[in-house]
Amino acid sequence: MANTREIRLRIKSIKNISQVTRALQAVSASRVRKAMEMVQATRPYSTKAWQVLTHIAKQPGRSNLHPLLLERPEVKSALVVMVSGDRGLAGPYNTNVLRHTLSHFQNYPVPVRFIPVGRKGAELLFRRGLNVMAQFTDMPAEPKFSDVSAIGRILVDEFLAGTADEVFLVYTDFVNMIRQAPVIKKLLPLEFEDSEGLVQAEMGKSVAQDGPTASYIYEPGQYEILEEIVPRFTALQVYQALLESFASEHAARMVAMKNATDNASELGKGLTLEYNKVRQQGITNEMLDIAGGAEALAQAS
Repeated sequence: MANTREIRLRIKSIKNISQVTRALQAVSASRVRKAMEMVQATRPYSTKAWQVLTHIAKQPGRSNLHPLLLERPEVKSALVVMVSGDRGLAGPYNTNVLRHTLSHFQNYPVPVRFIPVGRKGAELLFRRGLNVMAQFTDMPAEPKFSDVSAIGRILVDEFLAGTADEVFLVYTDFVNMIRQAPVIKKLLPLEFEDSEGLVQAEMGKSVAQDGPTASYIYEPGQYEILEEIVPRFTALQVYQALLESFASEHAARMVAMKNATDNASELGKGLTLEYNKVRQQGITNEMLDIAGGAEALAQAS
């Protein structure tokens, strides 16, 4: 059994850890509120942009509308953007998005290149020896559209150059404070039916209820309009995915830190009880020693 000094040191160490986890929980609670506000503020625009893209994709002769909507007769390569966090202590958040990515692309029939967004995801992909084309880390806590426009530009350029026949986006949908779900969205060429995800499902529901697809009349010209909005809306999907992932990461970290704080509190209570027992046993032993000594002295006299 440990002595009182060892137990006292363990209690002190646990208290210090619980103070750190409680502070991290408070920080994450503050950040998740801001992240939720940004997600909710951009979702309507992102949803409408996705509806416009999917509607365009259903137009007759979609392959003639814009090169980004053109399906390749033969798929020879794929490009995957995986959004994770820069830091740990977020429970299973980072490992869940990696596991979801590997379950779909580890044995993909064509070569796959990856663009991780977030240091943790990049480290995990490098550790598994996968083909990482580029990485983006240290994103601002409150990202702007300009922060991800470079990623969107790379995706569009790679697809137009023919070095990527399919482009996917893997991120974590923020459902609520308890539930965050990793999803896969096929960005290019646009295939609405194959997209996964809760947000996409809601979008699809609204689009599917629209009935027969109407044809658009483009003014001043179809090419000029689509040349501007299709790449921009593609980058917008990356931006929305980043916001959803940020909110999910902060929520996961807040829950993980709360659980760690609760566990530390329970462990501290158990150690305190053990400390009192050991201390009481020590006092009892000392009193028995004193009584025995006094009795021995009385008998000797």
